[in-house]
Amino acid sequence: MGQRLRLAGIGCGGRVRTYFEIAARLPQLYEIVAPADPNPARLALARALSGNPQLRTYASDREMLAGPKCADVMIIATQDEYHVQPCLAAMEKGYDILLEKPIATNLRDVLMLERRAAELGRRVLVCHVLRYTPLYSTIKELIASGVLGDIVAVHASEGVGAWHQAHSYVRGHWAVVERATPMIVAKSCHDMDILAWLVDRPCESVASYGTRAHFTAANAPAGAPRRCTDGCPAADTCIYNALHYRGKHKGWLQWIYDQHATASDAEITAWLAQSPWGRCVYHCDNTAVDRQVVALAFAGGVAATFTMTAFDEGRNIIVMGTKAVLRGGRATRLGHGCDIMVEEHATGTRTPYAATARAGGYDGHEGGDPGLVHALYHEMTTAEPAQMRSSITRSVESHVMAFGAEESRCTGRMIDLQTYRQAFASQQSQ
Repeated sequence: MGQRLRLAGIGCGGRVRTYFEIAARLPQLYEIVAPADPNPARLALARALSGNPQLRTYASDREMLAGPKCADVMIIATQDEYHVQPCLAAMEKGYDILLEKPIATNLRDVLMLERRAAELGRRVLVCHVLRYTPLYSTIKELIASGVLGDIVAVHASEGVGAWHQAHSYVRGHWAVVERATPMIVAKSCHDMDILAWLVDRPCESVASYGTRAHFTAANAPAGAPRRCTDGCPAADTCIYNALHYRGKHKGWLQWIYDQHATASDAEITAWLAQSPWGRCVYHCDNTAVDRQVVALAFAGGVAATFTMTAFDEGRNIIVMGTKAVLRGGRATRLGHGCDIMVEEHATGTRTPYAATARAGGYDGHEGGDPGLVHALYHEMTTAEPAQMRSSITRSVESHVMAFGAEESRCTGRMIDLQTYRQAFASQQSQ
């Protein structure tokens, strides 16, 4: 092992804090040297997490990038619409990049960043954390072993969870597609990426259907005000009552309210009275879908489907092969008591597999956050840039699939992905 990697971060919200916290537990690999964020409270928290008394903080990415290069790897975890500018500037300054997904809010910029990374010789690792989970890594190994035979079809689903949907995609940062990215990109490019990785063949076409049907004014309880803090007649029975941020959903405040750890119920209520997260979920300006289905055709005849819904919890996957079928994820854990179950067609024999996740990070990532941080050193020091497990080169595929799926949903047409990608790639040369 060589010299420790120095890590800096732009945007000190939940993602950078998570990665800093995990990296700080690996002092043999990493040194956290510099965060940038306009919010002093977030900088203070990053300082506390870093364990580095010499940490230098910056009020903005521009301030940080105006000075000499201070780290080996720059973590970029700003909001979706502000990925491109700091990523370009950091690459041009000489930083390798750990880039939060999605890569950008449109496919043209995704392809441009991939091209610039190659031109500059920079490593850009995209935070497709599911590739680093024990669950999907084990599934990948089982497919490679041949135990399933030839893969013929895959079905995957993601239950976002009703409260998560309301928090992030109705009230929150990703609620208005026009100011962020479509749901299938913002949330489910993880799932498109896993399908691309497991099938390991080019995706040729997609078709998709989805709507925003529940979180609308038509479904508001009678007499519901614009804000939950204004006294709602359905407050006692509404699962989306924002006052739950004072109780069973208080843990969500850490990502949006800097005083969450010390605030009283009265202070939280006062904050909700003026915060986007205090609004009635049926009276928001949200445009993100709350259910979507995608059908994908891969080279060689492999078919796949994906369902995203606000009204389920957790991820599930079924991989259908000529010799056996594999089931994995939350439903398999609940139904069989194991992470993965492989059932052979010839004998009916069922073989369970465990996939124990490392502690740390966001629970919904199945241990992917610590998996990514543990792998980061190797990825940034030994692997060929394009061959990193979630390199920008590999991650572009999932973005083409996701943006193509949204194009299909909006137009009602099946999208040929080669033609779709070429249309955006041609814009790069103009």
